[in-house]
Amino acid sequence: MHSKTRLSYAIRRAILIGTVSSISLSTNVFAQDSEGAQNFEKISVTGSRIKRSDTETASPVTMLGADDIAALGATSVDGVLQKLTAMGGAMTNPGINNGSGGNASIDLRGLGSQRTLVLVNGRRMINSGTGAASTVDLNTIPVSMIARIEVLKDGASAVYGTDAVAGVVNVILKDDFEGLEANYNGAISGEGDAQESSFDITLGGSSDRGNFVLGIQYTDRGDASQADRKFSECPLDEGDNGLFCAGSDYAEGGHIWNSNVNDKKESLAVDNGISGLGGQYHRFTDADRFNFSQDSYLFTPMERLNLTGIANYELNYDTKLFAEFTYTKRWSEQQMAPQPVWFDFEYTESMGDALLSQTWDQGVRDEDGEFVLDAQGNPVFTETNYAYGDMISYGRRMSDTGTRDFSQVVDTVRAVIGAEGAIGEYYWDFSANFGRNDSVDRLTNLHNMGSIQDDIATGAFNPIDQAAWTTENMQDYLYTEQNSGGSQLFMLSGSLSGELFELPAGYAGFAAGFEHRSEKAWFIPDSLTAQGLANDPKVEPTAGGFDVNEAYLELALPVLEGQFLAENVEVSAAVRAFDYSTFGSDNTWKLGFTWTVNDQFMFRGVASTAYRAPTVDELYSGNSPSFERVTYPGAQDQAEVTVGGNSMLTPEEAETLTFGLVFEPSFIDGVSMTVDYYNIDISNAIATVDDQFIVDQCLASTANTGTALCQSANVRIDATGRIRFNNQLQNIGSEKTSGVDVNVKYAFEAAGLDWKASLDTTYLDEYVVQVTGAPVDYAGLITSGSGGYADFKTNLKLNVTGNDWDATYNARYIAGMDSFSCLNDDSCLAPSTPGVVYHDLSANYYLNDTVTLRAGVNNLLDKQPPYYTGNNDSNTDPYTYDVLGRRFFAGVNVKL
Repeated sequence: MHSKTRLSYAIRRAILIGTVSSISLSTNVFAQDSEGAQNFEKISVTGSRIKRSDTETASPVTMLGADDIAALGATSVDGVLQKLTAMGGAMTNPGINNGSGGNASIDLRGLGSQRTLVLVNGRRMINSGTGAASTVDLNTIPVSMIARIEVLKDGASAVYGTDAVAGVVNVILKDDFEGLEANYNGAISGEGDAQESSFDITLGGSSDRGNFVLGIQYTDRGDASQADRKFSECPLDEGDNGLFCAGSDYAEGGHIWNSNVNDKKESLAVDNGISGLGGQYHRFTDADRFNFSQDSYLFTPMERLNLTGIANYELNYDTKLFAEFTYTKRWSEQQMAPQPVWFDFEYTESMGDALLSQTWDQGVRDEDGEFVLDAQGNPVFTETNYAYGDMISYGRRMSDTGTRDFSQVVDTVRAVIGAEGAIGEYYWDFSANFGRNDSVDRLTNLHNMGSIQDDIATGAFNPIDQAAWTTENMQDYLYTEQNSGGSQLFMLSGSLSGELFELPAGYAGFAAGFEHRSEKAWFIPDSLTAQGLANDPKVEPTAGGFDVNEAYLELALPVLEGQFLAENVEVSAAVRAFDYSTFGSDNTWKLGFTWTVNDQFMFRGVASTAYRAPTVDELYSGNSPSFERVTYPGAQDQAEVTVGGNSMLTPEEAETLTFGLVFEPSFIDGVSMTVDYYNIDISNAIATVDDQFIVDQCLASTANTGTALCQSANVRIDATGRIRFNNQLQNIGSEKTSGVDVNVKYAFEAAGLDWKASLDTTYLDEYVVQVTGAPVDYAGLITSGSGGYADFKTNLKLNVTGNDWDATYNARYIAGMDSFSCLNDDSCLAPSTPGVVYHDLSANYYLNDTVTLRAGVNNLLDKQPPYYTGNNDSNTDPYTYDVLGRRFFAGVNVKL
């Protein structure tokens, strides 16, 4: 027996039990069976490419099994992963109506989904979604085919390459299934909406030489409306008398401002303009604002079809061929309030006299052209009647023609073929990985503002006449925006692993390999949008790609064995060199150790560097408008920001450190505990300057208008009070996060039943982001657009198993957070959120060996999401909180 396999059963049990579910190390098994050789298993652990026998790596890994997925009634991967305590930030999910595009993402450590690498069976997954996608859409991974999910919570660029900065999600699919299994699952909210149904069939067979598994899953998810929940039925705002139902300046019947003055900052401070609501023009008041919540989804609908095929075939005792195929077709929708339009024109006699009796507040100027101020320093205004020849700024909510309806049709295919085998004590593999994502996204009920403005100029369209805006008259101006896009991945990889030589404490292991990867992506905007003939500014196309060649080497060196306070000590190291066609060459490395003190204690740690290469979208994305919340006196709270790529971007760089303890006390049978500290420091981060910082620097202070920042931003305010500026990507940021993960597990018997309890907790000590200006520590803060960063998250799980049934209780705690928007504002009515606890229950009843019934309820107490000042959408943060409320689910499983 090799000396490296002599770990005692107690030590192996401590490591394995102490790490399963919270920090577990799982296995991909390849068995060698040759004449004259013993059968044995070589284990490939997520985070290492070295195949070993009964050993551990230095990195913490969380494992989720198929039972964990079923216990939550989840029909998609994000429904499980987003609930882990190590997740945070902005994870797209069905509750994200504005801008999600139907995607589902994962955000480990809250560092952004682009910094979490997603693998399927240990190999890179194709980026997917709409446009030139730069992250993996979790909808492309079929839940029904998942054997387990391994989440590596450590930087792993030296092992896996780019994107593995915060960690790795490795989804292991069923590749040895035999028989027939079918599932039907249904779900509905406590309000009777958001109905969901899912049906899947898995078929598998095997022979002496190989096996195959085929799977199909169809999911149909219904919608819920913001209008059907008290907390979201109207957009809330804060006034002197508390919260009130507010809305948008772009209102029904039109909103008119006189734009004859050049400096609208002063005039807009008191001039609210004129409203045409109800068919009669009058001074605009809060009652004229448009309630856009009533037309917005709270929970977005989707249909999804997943097809999967996996096959293995043994050519001989030493060589096996394998193939994997997945295909996903997704139909998803979002709905938002009718389109807000805005434009300028000259008021002429041909438009009628409806405005002549209306007034606007004109700022009084002195002989030098400066505004006259009163004793308090406020501009002095005089009430002035509208007149022919005035320049008009006009905004309108197009409820005349209906809601904006977004839809996506996304096709994603991934195919892997390869071979693996053994030559003596050495293991090799070679594979080709191809993936392609194609998307078409549509937006209906848009208005061709170029044509409308042309007709205004010729007198064919009178914007002052309310009858001109009727649905019938608008038909000639309506159009559907249709964009297309996609991405493609091709990857060749090969590796060799085995044992190099024997040391006094065991055999030195190694893994070495090469990878060649080509990626490209594209986005083709609608022709009207590309020309700027729609209401929004023009959107430019995206096209580009890159190639990269990489080589890596990994070593595992046993240092001590069977010594006092050193039952086993191993040192590991890895290095990866890479050469990108876009920016050149570099390398990354990893050093780690495991120190098994005795049967009860093991220490582990990893120090490494990591990197994230800029994606095609970040490099070559065309300029497009983005509407972001900002605060500035007299201006609208949404700025129009021009964003886009930058072909001069270079990789993000990171230094990571993890250090942990695995403890299984001998005096309490069935108890295990892990504690792991993490620290991730990212430099050269790809980011845009904070939008509010640009506004503060370039509008609030005239001293900075000549700086490079303000010159490139080109900040200005239009006649409607909308702030406009440029904010493209740059390598200008830094991010640092650190914290502690703690897991406690206890397995015991009581009352004739088997019990398992686990408690997972993540403490976020800091998450410091600096782009320009002073650094901001987001730990304990919740934002208006990038999610929440609770300093404490805890999951409690209790499972009990009887003879023919089992039940699971989950409690999920999210600590209270302070609103980022209120850090420097004492007037906030809701500057923080309370701590929130969600309770989930589920149970299985094994009717017989063939049929299993399951049912459960999530958010048992119907906990409503909290309101906070500076919220994101639905008056809360759907990235962080459950917006759907109590949800019931039930299903049946049949195995033959």
